[in-house]
Amino acid sequence: MNEQELIQIIKNGETSKVQFKQDFDNQDKIASEIIAMSNAYGGIIIFGVEDKSGKIVGLDYERLQFIGNKLATIANDLVKPQVFIMVEVITIEDDAINDINNKKILVAYIDEGTAKPYKDNNGTIWMKQSADKRKVTDNNELLRLFQQSGTVFVDEMTVPDTSIEDIDSEKVKEYIQKTIKNPDEYKNIEKKILYQNLNILKKENLTLGGVLFFSKEPQLHCPLFCVKAIAFYGNDLGGLHYRDSRNLTGSIPELFYESMQFFKANLRHEQKGQNFNSTGILEISEIALEELIQNALIHRDYTQNSPIRLMIFDNRIEISSPGRLPNNLTVENIKLGTAVVRNNLIASYASKILKYRGFGTGIIRALNEQPNIEFSNNVECNHFITKIPRMTLDE
Repeated sequence: MNEQELIQIIKNGETSKVQFKQDFDNQDKIASEIIAMSNAYGGIIIFGVEDKSGKIVGLDYERLQFIGNKLATIANDLVKPQVFIMVEVITIEDDAINDINNKKILVAYIDEGTAKPYKDNNGTIWMKQSADKRKVTDNNELLRLFQQSGTVFVDEMTVPDTSIEDIDSEKVKEYIQKTIKNPDEYKNIEKKILYQNLNILKKENLTLGGVLFFSKEPQLHCPLFCVKAIAFYGNDLGGLHYRDSRNLTGSIPELFYESMQFFKANLRHEQKGQNFNSTGILEISEIALEELIQNALIHRDYTQNSPIRLMIFDNRIEISSPGRLPNNLTVENIKLGTAVVRNNLIASYASKILKYRGFGTGIIRALNEQPNIEFSNNVECNHFITKIPRMTLDE
């Protein structure tokens, strides 16, 4: 980071990823800040800046050395598991706005952790909330932290109040016929054992993956794991008028099919050399839409009780999937084919009965078909948002 970048960050004030400290005050407070950033999206702590006013006061050589050493001790002894902190000293040589010269600032860089949840020596788990921090007490949030570390797979956990009676045997039969070379071999296996072998059932309850693929009514047990689809007039998310509005329910394969039907019904079909009486080609690549819808259904964060949203505006479409990219993935990573599977069981089922391949090539294939796709890994609303511009009729 250079001097001008640092000055601009300070001018913008404290955020969920930026904290100011005039000096080193209390090691337990600093430890809780480091923990909160490690459990969230990482960040920086800037020493030598008043936290209330943002005034740059600077630090002398002795304090710079002291704070650097104390941060290393905190990272090793007061944060569980340990974290690595990089520190940098930046000299502000000339800041006419604040009328200061040659002030030295220490910047501590905290990465987003890969071994969440992090906690202090008392076992307290801290999380960022805007520019402040708070204790984690909600079980779903704690589960999300374990999921982000790759130690828990939510789709393999059981769903309360489900039983073997909730399984649609025809869906299982269709799955076996599509995926197993000799399906007749499974005819004489006791149903309970078969369902357990397929990871649909664990003891007496269905797994979440089992519910979402093989239950009779998935939304009876998981009402918000559905798809909300709206085609608006105009380009405003807050618009009160719409061309089409659908609440899509069913299993993941059914949601995939219904989502594609929604887009086909509400996007334009264009004649590009076909016979005049033909339906025409969808204005947005059908292959790209298939890949993006599958990506949303398979890789969404199922610790969040919220639906996937499909939105059609006059100038764009949007697909909003709960949960940002997992395990420090970035938009640049996924464009190159890097993949981290958040939901192992769901991905396994999908690779056998949907068009999903599971090689991390879906985004590449979508971009090859539709190069103007825009991705946003929105950490503030914790959604992964895909946008595709539409050509207006007067273009």
